[in-house]
Amino acid sequence: MDQANLVNKVAKVKFISIWIFLVPFVGINTCLILITQFHGLFPNQEDVILNTFPYLDGGASISRTARPYPTWLIFKPTMFLTSYLLVKYWIYNKNIIEFFSHDHKYKKRILFFGIASAIALTIHSIFLGIKFDNDFYKLFRRVILVLFIIFELVAQAYLVSTFYSFRDKLKNFINKKYLNLKIFLVTMLIVIALISIPIISLPGDDVLGFNVKFFKHALEWDYFLGVISFYMLTHLMWKKIKL
Repeated sequence: MDQANLVNKVAKVKFISIWIFLVPFVGINTCLILITQFHGLFPNQEDVILNTFPYLDGGASISRTARPYPTWLIFKPTMFLTSYLLVKYWIYNKNIIEFFSHDHKYKKRILFFGIASAIALTIHSIFLGIKFDNDFYKLFRRVILVLFIIFELVAQAYLVSTFYSFRDKLKNFINKKYLNLKIFLVTMLIVIALISIPIISLPGDDVLGFNVKFFKHALEWDYFLGVISFYMLTHLMWKKIKL
């Protein structure tokens, strides 16, 4: 790949990454606003939610706000679009890596885990709102969501590690402070996940006076924001390259 193609791929990554942040952020928060503020839109009034800002109080899970009609009409298309953008994002990043280090040991892993995260997100979105009173089905949905998070974190970790490994070659193309911020963000997401697993695995919703349910919900919203913020930092990291 020549430098003209590199400039093209970087421009595409820069463009796509901002949309990977905006599309799910706007989509999920639109669902939240509708279900908490516009109750008349919901045929089943049992679906509406009152007086919550789940980023802080954990008053509802993301799926609780997104699965009723009509919010799923917003959630599912935005997640499908996000999945498509993720696939393109990881392919373009593989191309960029090949320009700087053609046989880099991580490039195939980055592509695998990146695309796998997009597939898991698509599957999760398809099945959200479909009700089956079956324990295996409920477990399947949880596993798919966990796999999305794992695949996404692994892909992000491999990507920042790869860029850091040839950071000197990137000095004319990126703002290094944003690469360092991406490394810090991914590290924090991994640490938070490891710390939270024992807590969210506790049986029941209340353990020794600690409301595990609300903690899980607040963590879900804040973690979602952290994961997509990676892509905002990608947009900021790459400089506008001129030939």
